[in-house]
Amino acid sequence: MEADGLEWLLVPMRQLVSWGAAGAMVFGGVVPYVPQYRDIRRTQNAEGFSTYVCLVLLVANILRILFWFGRRFESPLLWQSIIMIITMLLMLKLCTEVRVTNELNVKRRSFAAADSKDEEIKAPPKRSYLDFDLNYFWHWSKFTDYVQCVLTFTGVTGYITYLWLDSSLFVETLGFLAVFTEAMLGVPQLYRNYQNRSTEGMSVKMVLMWTSGDTFKTVYFIMNQAPFQFSICGLLQVFVDIAILLQVYLYSYYPQKPVSHTAHPASTKAL
Repeated sequence: MEADGLEWLLVPMRQLVSWGAAGAMVFGGVVPYVPQYRDIRRTQNAEGFSTYVCLVLLVANILRILFWFGRRFESPLLWQSIIMIITMLLMLKLCTEVRVTNELNVKRRSFAAADSKDEEIKAPPKRSYLDFDLNYFWHWSKFTDYVQCVLTFTGVTGYITYLWLDSSLFVETLGFLAVFTEAMLGVPQLYRNYQNRSTEGMSVKMVLMWTSGDTFKTVYFIMNQAPFQFSICGLLQVFVDIAILLQVYLYSYYPQKPVSHTAHPASTKAL
């Protein structure tokens, strides 16, 4: 009887823990961006935030959703991707509005069609229809241009996935590309720290948040037997986070050069 009573208590507790872990997976990834969003709104300054973070996370999560159609995995991971895409679009919308407001008399750049009324009066557009310029890729003046780019990428990759959905090699490669892209998000920060021989301007608290979040995520992948691509790239992401923490220690206690340069913008991954 005592064992039955204990089991009656443990079953709902296990269920609560499972729900809590699933909720953490779905919403945990967007938590670091909430204070950043609020800070940009408050200061009306988006200089410290790299919109390439949004690009990488949008690509990674769109590919992950397409991978789900070829190989069904845990639903919290699917919802995590959906929530992350919405969050990154909101970040892009805010950053674009703030940047355009602060930049006066600057030629407007767009993903596809150029609008003549947005161009400088003294510098008429050279192209009447297409205004796409690789030099200004992902630095457009309207949020709708980012949406067009995301929809174009989704449509092209979705069509290719539909054609090759029966190929297990393609599906597994797609899943690897999805998680590998996200895993590499911290590498530019790692390289920049190495180049500058300093971690000045980088939020150590944010790095600790990545490390704890990525560790939890990787353990979740392993415990729930997620596709092997998730576990491998999760471990890779944790190693990158640890490497950045080691840089913080080394450059703080063994500085490589005088700290006289201008403070760098906050980390491209965390922000």
